[in-house]
Amino acid sequence: MQKSYRAPNPGDNRAWFLIDAKDQPLGRLAVTVANKLRAKDLPTFDPSVDAGAFVIVTNAALVKLTGKKEEQKEYQRYSGYRNGLKRFSAATMRAQHPDRMIKEAVWGMLPKNNIARKMMTRLKVFAGAEHTHAAQKPVEIKL
Repeated sequence: MQKSYRAPNPGDNRAWFLIDAKDQPLGRLAVTVANKLRAKDLPTFDPSVDAGAFVIVTNAALVKLTGKKEEQKEYQRYSGYRNGLKRFSAATMRAQHPDRMIKEAVWGMLPKNNIARKMMTRLKVFAGAEHTHAAQKPVEIKL
């Protein structure tokens, strides 16, 4: 049976996209990033094929949280030892690791499998406006 499209080849050149997170709601930004990583915006989307693009997110420290999430939203990490659970607010996370806020939001929107772990390596998040991937000539996306 003939396929109606050419199946994506992981060896193909992947697109690079640049997204500015300044004053963007965290969840809406994460949806856009997750869809680009999974290639859900392409007509050749297949959940079992990793054909997504590289995504660069800048100004992660300036992402917007609505309502009282800055104080009430909690992130947690577990060290693996007894009594090793650490909890901290979104304000603390923004001050210490602003890139992790976006990475954790995107990770929550991807399937939990080996393909998604590989997709997360193509997500590049920077706290400020500068990034180190200018040579890849990323296409800027307006949200």
